[in-house]
Amino acid sequence: MYAVEVREHIMIAHSLKGAVFGPAQALHGATFVVDVAFFREELDPDNIVVDIGAATETLKATLAPLNYVNLDAVPEFAGKATTTEFLCRHIFDRMADAARAGRLGAHAGGLSSLRVTLNESHVARAWFEGPIALG
Repeated sequence: MYAVEVREHIMIAHSLKGAVFGPAQALHGATFVVDVAFFREELDPDNIVVDIGAATETLKATLAPLNYVNLDAVPEFAGKATTTEFLCRHIFDRMADAARAGRLGAHAGGLSSLRVTLNESHVARAWFEGPIALG
């Protein structure tokens, strides 16, 4: 399995409702380092996994609506706990959509799966990984 990974970061604010979240129930900020890994069984005709430039720009565009935002005020997230795991899946879905739409390069149709990792500190991270059905 071949893989390429790109990285960006976002700064968000949010609160997490419920006793399970302890002090995170209060409004607080977080800075996430976001890694997206692209996997494929065989290299494409150019001997690459994915166009790194296109992947980097797509990740930046995907994260832009979240950066410097209070997630509690985002209508799409109303009533949802915007946990690190939840955000991984949210970003995964958008990156998978971009791959399906051809925004990751001419041969991105050969991708088999993606993994989105949000690093919330040097000791804690979460990720969502899954197959993507292309074409």
